[in-house]
Amino acid sequence: MTSKETNTGGDNVIQPVASAQAATNDDGIDKAKADASGANDAAAHFLATVGPFPAMTPEQEKKLVRKIDRWMIPLLLFMGLFAAVDKVQLATGELYGFSKDTGLVGQQYSWLGSILSLGMLVGIWPSTYLIHRLPAGKYLGGCSMCWSIMTLCIAACHNWAGLMVLRFLMGFFEAIINPGATLLISVFWKKSEQPIRNGIIMTVFSSVVNGFLSWLVGLIPEDAPLARWQYLYLLTGSMNVLYSIFMLIYLPDSPMNARFLSVEERWHAVQRLAENRTGIEGNKWKWDQAFEAVMDVKIWIMFFFNISVNIPNGGLITFGAIIIKNLGFDPQKSALLSMPNGIISSISGFIASYCAAKWVGRRTFVVMIAICFPLLGTGLVYGLPRSNIGGQLFGLYMMYCYWAPYVAAISLPQANTAGSTKKVVTYGILLLGYGTGNLIGPQTFRASQAPAYTGGTIAMLVCYCTAMLLMLVYFLVASLENRIKDRKYGSALKVDEDNLNALFDVYQDLTDKKQEDFRYVH
Repeated sequence: MTSKETNTGGDNVIQPVASAQAATNDDGIDKAKADASGANDAAAHFLATVGPFPAMTPEQEKKLVRKIDRWMIPLLLFMGLFAAVDKVQLATGELYGFSKDTGLVGQQYSWLGSILSLGMLVGIWPSTYLIHRLPAGKYLGGCSMCWSIMTLCIAACHNWAGLMVLRFLMGFFEAIINPGATLLISVFWKKSEQPIRNGIIMTVFSSVVNGFLSWLVGLIPEDAPLARWQYLYLLTGSMNVLYSIFMLIYLPDSPMNARFLSVEERWHAVQRLAENRTGIEGNKWKWDQAFEAVMDVKIWIMFFFNISVNIPNGGLITFGAIIIKNLGFDPQKSALLSMPNGIISSISGFIASYCAAKWVGRRTFVVMIAICFPLLGTGLVYGLPRSNIGGQLFGLYMMYCYWAPYVAAISLPQANTAGSTKKVVTYGILLLGYGTGNLIGPQTFRASQAPAYTGGTIAMLVCYCTAMLLMLVYFLVASLENRIKDRKYGSALKVDEDNLNALFDVYQDLTDKKQEDFRYVH
């Protein structure tokens, strides 16, 4: 089996060419195995000790990708879905007297929205290290179980201090979910396949699920033993506990231990990802890679981008249902009117991700175009009179397109970061931006400004304009770094003509900056 490699405007593609001679060349295999013995990425050792197998036909590869999709997309989708449901139910619980029953006053409700993000900011530090050293699937399942238990405990809590502790712990354990999902997407799919999977896996149907469950608990009689918001927390917490058990059993750490794949399918799943040049799995912490991540300008651009697009997210998660209720709707109608939020976010996210996958060399411009929609919606909510209920609702629903630029932008660090330690540090830094934005967001909605919450709306307008500018800067920086590499190493990609050796070269756990043939997607 031999290979050739071409540059496709940002994605480095290794194209296997079937060759019976290469597949049976013992000298080549022995050399590759010897080289892999000192490799730092587990994929190199796996390829050397398992196989080689005959090259896949395009039809076989499509079949393999469909099989991975059937298992990994639902596993990761529901992991994120249940985490998001637990977050957004604070607002829907408020529809059924949450603040009144727990004695909240002033800005205490806003702080319950922010404290979860503070927990994430603290929790990401140990989680970034632990997911690198422990089996990723098991660690994610364990964290899911822990925050599910916190959700159940909220139903028994009736004071602000206790609620703050529980919400902080929820954020602490949930911190690794988005980075963990991003990490697994990067080791199961090619760069060109990742944006669409991001759009599907990171859908926010949580508003739909939460809206339906909120409407359902609204049917419970008022003289029931518990308050309706307590039933809501007990229901969602119990569902998440059951799913966490399922995750602990079935969620793999990488293609190399995916129980739904045969040994040969695992080998091909690893082999086909060589074109990513980002590695599969390494459990050795490398301080030089961590330092490189901290010094990478592109990562900090994405950090501030995540803050900008998630300040609106934090505000809408905490106050979205309340804003609808303040337009004059009762709790049950408010819950139902909140359901389209998730549908709009999910559809817009998928469309943006699809466009990002098709226009590989223009992903930053896809993100900038996607920002225009929530920006327009925010402008409508700010400019239209509150008596215009239809216009206010239309603007509010457009605001929920904020998920589209965030999901489309995730594919940039996924595609542009190589090195096992650098990847987890990068995703940790980006989560810090996500958490910081969600921490600030609820604080822009002041109780004294209800029901219009003018300060929160103005903050959103500023944030979207800032995010658009940051994407333009990212494009310029990535383009400049590609030109520097072209001048230094030449545009031709240098890969060993023996495919096995080429694969092992890719899986030496080198960072993107240290790989001569790595080019950045923008």
